[in-house]
Amino acid sequence: MSYYGTGGYICVPVCLAAKKKKVPVVLHESNAFPGVAVKMISSKANKVLLGFEDAKARLPKAKQIAVTGTPTKVKKVEISNTRKQELLKQNGLQENKPIVLFFGGSQGAQSINNSLLEIISKKQNEDYQIMWAAGPVQYKEMKKTLKEKHQLEIDSIVNVKILPYIYNMEEVMNMVDLVVCRSGAMTITEIANVGKPAIFIPFPFATENHQEYNAKVLQKVGAAQIILDKNLTAKTLNEEISSLVQDKNKLLQMGKKANQIAISNVEEKIYQEIRSIVHV
Repeated sequence: MSYYGTGGYICVPVCLAAKKKKVPVVLHESNAFPGVAVKMISSKANKVLLGFEDAKARLPKAKQIAVTGTPTKVKKVEISNTRKQELLKQNGLQENKPIVLFFGGSQGAQSINNSLLEIISKKQNEDYQIMWAAGPVQYKEMKKTLKEKHQLEIDSIVNVKILPYIYNMEEVMNMVDLVVCRSGAMTITEIANVGKPAIFIPFPFATENHQEYNAKVLQKVGAAQIILDKNLTAKTLNEEISSLVQDKNKLLQMGKKANQIAISNVEEKIYQEIRSIVHV
């Protein structure tokens, strides 16, 4: 028997109880900047598993550390030309213009949504197409605002597809040319897996600003740009996107650099690390 924790506050008392009972403890930290709970109990854990190499230096008291990556369902897959044409048709998009994917998590991101609303209403995305998962609640608000304030029907905007949620994210992420989003650990991992260039807008209220540290994992290898939420405007976002999509070779190179930090066989690595602790 062993205890496997991923850093929530509940890990602290459970870990301490496990150690008292002499039960092996394995922690997993998916962020580049470890959370408070993981930092508190890293010295007591038998092993700490990391999603990113960058987190290692921030856990000086950990007994054993292994960089295993973080499990995710989104992987790099080949999209056949037939399937790509189907996806483009379903979403009313063209093949000969770059597609930029926007999302802010399952509930959307207000600051990103507001900037996008301005870009769309002013038709500033002449150089690229938009595929946008606004979040279920904000989708309804955007639909109302576009209709009442800008006289635009949400399903009839040229070069724009707005959805409440994207269920086939793996396909879509593999199809698009650039991703604009927040920078949670899972998102960083997925973008690296797929090998896509990105513009990150870290959530400014994330604990210990860990989303900015996550974004820097890809920024420092030349795979991403960062726009801080406090600096985000429709103008700055549109200019950054337009600059990137006009250079196809740069997008390609950024994507390759992102994929270079991806870790394969994550689940097997985690399993083997746990197995080594419990001596199965």
